[in-house]
Amino acid sequence: MSRTDFYKLFACLLIISMVLTACGAKPVETVEAPAAETSRVTTTGFVCPEPTPRVEVASQELNILARTESIPQEMLDCFEMVYGIELVRMEYSNPDEMYEKVTGGENTPDLILSPDYMVPRLIHEGRLQGLDSSKLSAIANLDEAWMDQEFDPGNQYSLPYLAGTDAIVVNTTKITKPPQSWSDLWDTEYGGRMVVLDDARVMIGVALLTLGYDPNTTDPAQLEEARLKLTQFIPFVKLFDSDSPKTALGTGDVEIGITRSGEAFKASQANPSIEYVYPQEGAIFWQENWVIPADSAHADAAYAWLSYLLQGDVFWLTLRDFAYTIPNLAALEYAKINSPEIYSAYMESPIIHPPSAAVANGHTLKDVGDAAPLYEAIWAEVRGQ
Repeated sequence: MSRTDFYKLFACLLIISMVLTACGAKPVETVEAPAAETSRVTTTGFVCPEPTPRVEVASQELNILARTESIPQEMLDCFEMVYGIELVRMEYSNPDEMYEKVTGGENTPDLILSPDYMVPRLIHEGRLQGLDSSKLSAIANLDEAWMDQEFDPGNQYSLPYLAGTDAIVVNTTKITKPPQSWSDLWDTEYGGRMVVLDDARVMIGVALLTLGYDPNTTDPAQLEEARLKLTQFIPFVKLFDSDSPKTALGTGDVEIGITRSGEAFKASQANPSIEYVYPQEGAIFWQENWVIPADSAHADAAYAWLSYLLQGDVFWLTLRDFAYTIPNLAALEYAKINSPEIYSAYMESPIIHPPSAAVANGHTLKDVGDAAPLYEAIWAEVRGQ
C-alpha cells in the first residue's frame, strides 16, 4: 500500500532521539522550570505553570471527550486552577464509543480527542469547525513532521496530540515461544493468556493482515473472511482492555497480547521481561488529534485548553505519565532539562521510536466511508460470541 507522510513522521522521530530539531522542525527555546506559586499547586504538589499567553475566556465550563488514560490529571487540575474554568471530562475506551457519544445528541463535548481515521468522517458529516490558528501561538512548538497529514491537509480541523503503534506484547519469562507475526497469535498455546484491544478497526485490521489483505479494505468478501478468522481467535482472549492492559500484564493475569506502545512501554519499565514485538505483517501506526465540534458551546475555552497544553512545561506531562510518541519539541526540551531520566528512557526506547524496518513495514488505518458500519457490526458479533 502507498505510504503517507505519517510514516515520514516516524522516520524523523528516529533522528530526533539525537537531534531535537531534525526533519526541519522549528527550533525551540529552552524552557526553565516555573517558579513556585503556592496559590496554584495541585494536591500532588505539582506547581502549575502560568499560561503564556493567557487567553481571554468568557466561558465558565469546558467539556472534553477523550480516551481513557490519555490526559495527565495534573494537566486537567492546572487548567481549572489557572483559568477558573470547570472542566468536565467524558471518556471513551474505543473509537466506536467515541463516535456514539459525539453523535448521540446528549452532553455534546466542546473538544474531542479523535483517532486519525475518524477525523475525515467527522469532517464529511459536518461535525467539526475549522481551527483558527491565530488563537494558537504555541502551535509553533509542534514538529512540522506531524502536521499536514493526509487525513487533514493543512490542519484545517485538527492538531496532533499523541501517536504510537499497536503491536504484540509478550512476557518472555512466561512465553516459551514468542510470536513474530500477527498470525502466530492464533496458536492454541496462547489460549487463555491473552489481552487484546477492544477496538473494531484494530482487531479486524489484524485479521485482515493475517489474510494478506489491506486493513482498510471495503470489500465485503474480504471482511467476511476476517470475521471468520476472528471467530477462531476470540476464544483465546482472556481480557479485552483498551484502557490499561499494562495492569493485567503487571499482575501476571495475562502474559501476551495486542496493546498500544505506551502501555507496553510502561509495562516493560515495571518488568523488563515484557517485550514489544513488531509483527512481520506490519504494526498499526496511529495518531490522535484534538478537534472542536461544529456545535461547541464553549469554543473559547477549547482554545484556551489547546493553547495551555501546547506549552512545553505542560505538554511534557504526557511523556511522564503515558510515554506515547509526542510531537511537541518544547515539551521534549523541557523534559531533557528538568527530568533527564524520563527524557532518556523515552528517547532510547525502541517501543516509542520504532526501528526503521518496522516503520517501512507499518500500516495506518483510514476512513472506510460507508463500510464503517460493517466493521462495527462484525466486531460486535465476534466480540460477543
